[in-house]
Amino acid sequence: MKSLSLNSRKIEAIVYGVLWLLVFAVPFFSTREANILQWKRIIKEWIHLSAFLLIFLLNVNVLVPRLLFEKKYLLYCIWAVIVLALVLGAIQVKELSFAPRVDSPVHIVPNSSGANIIVHPNKPPHMILIDNLIIAILVLGASTASKLVTKWLEEEKLRKDLEKEQLKTNLALLRHQVSPHFFMNTLNNIHALIDINTEDAKDAIVRLSTLMRYLLYDSAQGTIALKKEIEFINSFVSLVQLRYSDQVDIRVKMPEQIPDVKIPPMLFVSFLENAFKYGVSYQSKSYIHFELKIRDHNLLCSIKNSKHSIRTPQDSEYMGIGLENIKKSLQLLFDNNYTLNIADNQNSFEVDLAIPL
Repeated sequence: MKSLSLNSRKIEAIVYGVLWLLVFAVPFFSTREANILQWKRIIKEWIHLSAFLLIFLLNVNVLVPRLLFEKKYLLYCIWAVIVLALVLGAIQVKELSFAPRVDSPVHIVPNSSGANIIVHPNKPPHMILIDNLIIAILVLGASTASKLVTKWLEEEKLRKDLEKEQLKTNLALLRHQVSPHFFMNTLNNIHALIDINTEDAKDAIVRLSTLMRYLLYDSAQGTIALKKEIEFINSFVSLVQLRYSDQVDIRVKMPEQIPDVKIPPMLFVSFLENAFKYGVSYQSKSYIHFELKIRDHNLLCSIKNSKHSIRTPQDSEYMGIGLENIKKSLQLLFDNNYTLNIADNQNSFEVDLAIPL
């Protein structure tokens, strides 16, 4: 956050510097006569502009950050008036001290007797004051507006960064929430399998250790090879199948040719867990169909499962939170470059997800 503030201040200083250099360059070109520079007039114009530069600098560096941003509105108005009065007073004294300006162009006007009178085109003092006051107010307003816009941009960038960090935290928590439920169910299944088939129990333990390694190390990385993710899904499904009979139709279809690409880890396991949790009934036939395929540089995931009973309000609440976390995670990972369609039908639940490779 500190580096962000320093960078924005550097950019702000550069922009201000360039703008004021352009302003100070105007007299250099406007006072030129017959391609001859009028240095005395240029210097006087620069002195005049320096007064407005002083108003600008005092406003953006002192008045706005220390008073306006601190919500001391009355003090800001008082000090703004004081600064304007002091600077305009100094300008007015300077203007009156140097009037009439002998180096300024003159007009020769004949009088009634036919004699020529030299007239210096100087404005009346009150007109000079009004002109300078208008310019000073414009400088004050422009500097305040630029400072407010800069602050808004900084706060907007900070808000987005904080939101992204919060989403990253939610994504990490979502990944860790998957593991305890899965381990508890799998260990119970292996415990029951030991007395039935020792070899299958050993194989399940090996698969479980592989999954633990994946969850502890591979999933901590930003991306993982698609091949490893597919191996994880196959192992996950095979371990979950231990607790279900042949009455549950579980089908897993993977692409025959797996490209050497990387994706964010554990994108589909939450959908699978929901499918097994809400799509299986021991009293009637159930099905869970999972398919991954690649089409037009996109990875398409389709999950369909049966639905047998009306969920309790508590189940619906937790499932809704889980799906909402998944959507936030996808938004964080892919921005808007993904497609998620969820169909909650009367007897089935379908999820179709498409992400870019």
